[in-house]
Amino acid sequence: MNSTDIRLDITKIPKSRIDAVDFENLQFGKQHADHMMYCDFIDGEWQTPKIVPYGPMQFEPSAKVFHYGQAVFEGMKAFKDEEDKVWLFRPEQNFQRINKSSKRMAIPEFPESHFFASLEALLKLDKDWVRKGGGNSLYIRPFVIATESGVSASESDRYRFMIITCPAQAYYSKPIKVIFAQDYSRAADGGVGFAKAAGNYGAQFYPTKLAKEKGLDQIIWTDASSHEYLEEAGTMNIFFRVGDKLFTAPTNDRILDGVTRKSIIQLAKDKNVEVVVDKVSVKQIVEAAKSGELKEIFGTGTAAAIVRVEGFEHDDVYYDLPDIEEPYGTFFKKNLQDIQYNRVEDTHGWTRQVI
Repeated sequence: MNSTDIRLDITKIPKSRIDAVDFENLQFGKQHADHMMYCDFIDGEWQTPKIVPYGPMQFEPSAKVFHYGQAVFEGMKAFKDEEDKVWLFRPEQNFQRINKSSKRMAIPEFPESHFFASLEALLKLDKDWVRKGGGNSLYIRPFVIATESGVSASESDRYRFMIITCPAQAYYSKPIKVIFAQDYSRAADGGVGFAKAAGNYGAQFYPTKLAKEKGLDQIIWTDASSHEYLEEAGTMNIFFRVGDKLFTAPTNDRILDGVTRKSIIQLAKDKNVEVVVDKVSVKQIVEAAKSGELKEIFGTGTAAAIVRVEGFEHDDVYYDLPDIEEPYGTFFKKNLQDIQYNRVEDTHGWTRQVI
């Protein structure tokens, strides 16, 4: 079924709240656009998607999401070009991934037609919240939670799929400092590390808090069994430039298959930059830092886009990274954003026009 054939129940906000928002001083995720979408799974079927004014909702205290953590989410962005056209970037990847995450958490998959019909209707209603200009975007947060009332330890038979949006600027306003994990783990073999399960992020907060108390910003997680191999950061996939080569860990059941990550790999190949997708050892990176061969580390993600890592700590030793001319991170960030903002031809067919 085509998304244009899906019936939606739409209730518009009486008066937009947009004039109360200072778009020059946004806190990421704190301001929300006028409308949101929700769709309930009842009696084995997804119901009619509803778009309503953004606001609170009521759930039973015994809703299973509160007790067993059946919740997954996605992160996407809408961009506005200089002609006021609104674009999504590789949205089918996010749709496929939220269903992959849902399946791992025993949540019923959401229909593609429902997803795109409601998302595009939502963006058309709130198109004025998508601001022009580099760095500006509308962050899109699809998520699904278990809503069945009851505290028995079993999967829910009711769910709510929702989409909310937030006007956004850069997630990180400056380069960051990281620590290589040695004591805590993000994910284990056979677990849910590849899924955007809410609990993955909640479990990171305490170790990240400890890192921040040391003056660092993020953790680069290592494999749970040995802590010998670098995998991903708390909110990003990670790339290491050693000499002129880029290194990044392969995806597996511990590592999120990032949309920005796979886009940067392709853009690097387009520019004949060698990308090695293989295990990246802590030893390799520490030795490269000591020898001067480690030129840069940068993180990639929807919220972060591309952010430079200015240094890392391991074994209580801090390593500054050089401030090099023409870093790959800056170069590929511009390449990526030129496509997202429709400044150049999209030769890969990654963008989807909404308006």
